[in-house]
Formats: sequence, C-alpha cells, structure tokens
Amino acid sequence: MKALFQKIIILVTCFLLIVPVSAKEIPPDQLVRNTVDEVITILKQDDGIKKGQKDRVLDLIETKILPHFNFTRMTQLAMGKNWSKVEAQQRKELVGEFQTLLVRTYSNALTNYRDEVIEVTPLASQPDTKTTTVKTRVIQGRGREPVPIDYSMEKTSNGWKVYDVTVAGVSLVTNYRSTFNSEIKKAGVEGLIASLTKKNKSLEGQ
Repeated sequence: MKALFQKIIILVTCFLLIVPVSAKEIPPDQLVRNTVDEVITILKQDDGIKKGQKDRVLDLIETKILPHFNFTRMTQLAMGKNWSKVEAQQRKELVGEFQTLLVRTYSNALTNYRDEVIEVTPLASQPDTKTTTVKTRVIQGRGREPVPIDYSMEKTSNGWKVYDVTVAGVSLVTNYRSTFNSEIKKAGVEGLIASLTKKNKSLEGQ
C-alpha cells in the first residue's frame, strides 16, 4: 500500500505545476483544473521529460511545483506534537530536507505518466472560506478502478496553497508522521534530520 501511495502521490502532485500570475484570484478548484490541463499538455509534449532527463524534470518541479505547496505547514503537520520541541534552526533544516525528499522522490517517477485522465470535482461557492478540499479522480483505464485524490488547500496572501494530499483515504502528512515519530523516538530530532539527509543523498544518485 505504501509503494502504491507514493507512486500515485508522485503522479498527481505534478498536476499542480504551472499557475498564472493571476492565481491569487482563482478559486481553488479552478486552479487545480487549469493546472491539470496545462501540465498534462507539457508532459505529453516535452521530449526531455519523456526521455527521463533528470535536469528537465527537476527544473520543472523546482520552478513550478514548489511555489504552490506550503512545505512549512506540511512539515509542521508531519511532525505533530514534536514540532513544538524543535528549535528554529532545526525547523529550517527539517523543512528543507522534507521538501528535498518530496522533490527528489517525485522527480524519479515523473516520467511514468501514461495518458491518465484527471477529473476535478467543482466546489460549491464558499467566498469566505480559508481552507477547503479539492477532490479529484485519476482515471487509469484498462479496467482499473479510479483513484480518488484530495488536495487540502488553504488561502494565503499569495493565493491557495496545498498543505496535504490524500490518496485513496491515506494522507501524505499522516503517512510521514508515523515515520518521523519513529525516527525521533530512536535518535531525536537530529537523528530525523540525519535520516532525511541520508535518504535524499540516496535518491540523488538514482
């Protein structure tokens, strides 16, 4: 289940890559819809990505994905109650390593896109809401069941940001929380940072 979860997360996260300058004014469901359409076009047309060129994939993720995810919020949620025990410098290191982990994990599988169709469920009008969940489905074809993907999003001064992704009922943040808690129990916060750093180095070489 964990491998499937990671693979699907890798696939669907890349659908939030490109957002126009006016994104601050776009409702969250429309934002997802627009980016799904544009990113699928890029995945189909970019020869470098289709050939698995690492620099093209990393550039795409780092320049297009990162501005639209709140990694500080994601790290805080993944840390749970341990977040309050972490010093400022450690928080900075954790956010950086967690962000790098997700980016490198995604980059190693981004070329796996194979014409899946993404359906985005329109939201009811909620003009004053600060948080919401945008529901989507990945239609895989070949008789396989659609995979539900939920994006937890919050409204910020810079537009809507994703702070969690839930695949088939399994939360990305919750999934990592158990891992983080386990590492902290064994070796403390510094041990967790060291573990993330080691994992990132191993992914870099793949």
